[in-house]
Amino acid sequence: MSRAALLVLADGRFPAGGHAHSGGAEAAVRAGRITGAASLEDFCRGRLHTAGLVAASLAAAAAAGVDALSLDAAADARTPSPALRVAARKLGRQLMRAARATWPSEELDALARAFPKGAHQPVVLGVVARAAGLGASDAAYCAVYESVSGAASATVRLLSLDPFDATGVLARLAPELDRVADRAVESARRVAGEGVDALPAASAPLLEIGAEVHAGWPVRLFAS
Repeated sequence: MSRAALLVLADGRFPAGGHAHSGGAEAAVRAGRITGAASLEDFCRGRLHTAGLVAASLAAAAAAGVDALSLDAAADARTPSPALRVAARKLGRQLMRAARATWPSEELDALARAFPKGAHQPVVLGVVARAAGLGASDAAYCAVYESVSGAASATVRLLSLDPFDATGVLARLAPELDRVADRAVESARRVAGEGVDALPAASAPLLEIGAEVHAGWPVRLFAS
């Protein structure tokens, strides 16, 4: 198992398309729910324990070899917002393109054929982790970090927030990232005996509502 591969996959410069998405931060800034570092931390914490937990569980299960078709259906069921489903599949398609160029594998080729319009990004992330020689825990950590780092970096651009303050938010959340990643891996392990219903289905209604509002804006900085 290559720890260097984990660094490549988790690097914000990996061309997987995440830089074009704010993780709901743009809508939250417009609504006044993010106004600075303190409210950004609250937003990221809520996102981590809901959307982040779900994404990490799906990614961990995919990395552990659970059938991608069933996981993609589970991801759909856990994403009520049509706008977020579209965004997740676009991100999955972009991640697939980058991963097939970086870690060519028959498993990635098969997943691309099964989902020509893109599978949900966390499912793709888990399969990519397998192709890179990584495990379920690695995939979970990538997912939980993405769930907060994207919103933090987007807020730097949206509010001209001091990057040091945004990085401080991520550092303070690190112990919670550990706990959420561990919980995700544990739920993924239960899938073999209990099916995909063992995966968390944590809800974040404001993220879903915000995504639908954001999708209707004629002018926006981020795709979601």
